[in-house]
Amino acid sequence: MAAVAGHVHHCGMQRFPTRLPEPADLAVDAAGGWLHGARRVESPNCDDRPAGMQPVLIVVHGISLPPGEFGGPWIDALFTNQLPPDAHPYFAEVAALRVSAHVLVRRDGELVQYVPFHRRAWHAGRSSWQGREYCNDFSVGIELEGTDASAYETAQYVVLARLIARLCRSYDGLSPERIVGHSDVAPGRKSDPGIAFDWPLLRTLVRLELETAPA
Repeated sequence: MAAVAGHVHHCGMQRFPTRLPEPADLAVDAAGGWLHGARRVESPNCDDRPAGMQPVLIVVHGISLPPGEFGGPWIDALFTNQLPPDAHPYFAEVAALRVSAHVLVRRDGELVQYVPFHRRAWHAGRSSWQGREYCNDFSVGIELEGTDASAYETAQYVVLARLIARLCRSYDGLSPERIVGHSDVAPGRKSDPGIAFDWPLLRTLVRLELETAPA
């Protein structure tokens, strides 16, 4: 979500890993659309997918608020329309946005879910994939706390891979081949998750999760 992701390399309020979720700790309730093992912060910025539409694409984003800083309550606040515009100079630019993602993976691997998977989160904006417009209709949006040019944390790759494996097991239309970045569906307009994102590592971890994690 490049509108709220920066390229500054300093960080504040960095949190450290406690315990990464084991594969058995993560379970998708396909009926309700919620992920067991994630902190739930419900966002009003969502609506119904088109009738009969199931997710067939996973879009990976990067986000930091303020740009280049990690930790704090600001991403939750943005996705719940509670970002105070006077708390930081940058917030005045984005506080009025009505955006969300299905899930956020924080720097320490914590998972936060904002929108149930069967509903449409407002994450991709103007976008296209394989000739299909409006990727929000048929995608799951996953934010990683980070910036385009700063290395993402190992914990984030591990948890992201576990989440993707669970989603692929829960929704027939999803597969490891259908994982893209925001920049792939909105080229020239968005750049996240950026040059720092290690796609080969993620794809390797997803494959291993699907091979070894319990069904």
